Amino acid sequence: MSSGSPPTPEPVIGSAQASRIYLLPNLMTAGNLFCGFLAIIRCIQARFATLTGDGNPTELYAQAVWFLIAAVIFDSLDGRLARLGGKESLFGREFDSIADIVSFGVAPALMVFFLVLAPDQYAWFKPIGWFIGFIYLLCAAVRLARFNVITHPLIYTNQLQYSTKDFVGLPVPAAAGTIASLVLFLNANELERLAIFLPFLMLLIGYLMVSTIRYPSFKEIDWQTRLRFGTFIVLLILVALVWTLRANALVLIFLSYIGYGLIRHFRTVRRRLSRRRTKPEQPVDKTGKTPENT
Repeated sequence: MSSGSPPTPEPVIGSAQASRIYLLPNLMTAGNLFCGFLAIIRCIQARFATLTGDGNPTELYAQAVWFLIAAVIFDSLDGRLARLGGKESLFGREFDSIADIVSFGVAPALMVFFLVLAPDQYAWFKPIGWFIGFIYLLCAAVRLARFNVITHPLIYTNQLQYSTKDFVGLPVPAAAGTIASLVLFLNANELERLAIFLPFLMLLIGYLMVSTIRYPSFKEIDWQTRLRFGTFIVLLILVALVWTLRANALVLIFLSYIGYGLIRHFRTVRRRLSRRRTKPEQPVDKTGKTPENT
């Protein structure tokens, strides 16, 4: 006779396989964490240079930004190497999230805090500056935790596959890259006065991270796809332009990514609303029942 308790689900993967440490993917994750740690150090040094006048804060913040960009590159490589080699593991996923919270959560929050929220020239930000930075960090942590939950193999089995085509919410690396590239853009173009808008942008980015707006993941891009010679030349020119423009190109790339997700989301919502408005009403007979209920 059945006890009435639900059956214990069979684990999708074993504990030994889940805890495996693969060299190349986890080496990329370690590089991500290392760059995030160096970015934090540069932010602290920049703040110290601002207070003491010993050093160049602008150059130190620029170095912190480039370390964050390098962390974004490492983060994009670890998952791709794991998928290409079939070396994905739960350990690697959790390790990646821990590295991300340091590189893309703590480092950008400290950067904006030291640059805008703490200096005396923005004294009216001081009472709430720490809280604004924490809100961004909290949203990044929630975003990473939600991603780990909705992609966990014990939840999404063969009967319910999680779509890897899109991210639900703005990815944390893209959020940190947007903030870092804006700081680099403002410093490179001597527009430091506009840095006052960074805290408000941080709050917007924090909301986008925990929202349900979908952003492309680029996980299904086949890098072995054959290209025409003309297309290959155009790609090389675009890479050369990005390298030449650097700060201007980076901020354009990250802002375009955010804008693309927002525009696509609004188009989807508008399409759904238009379908509801144009949906024909069901005929009702004398008994008050529609054909579907008869």
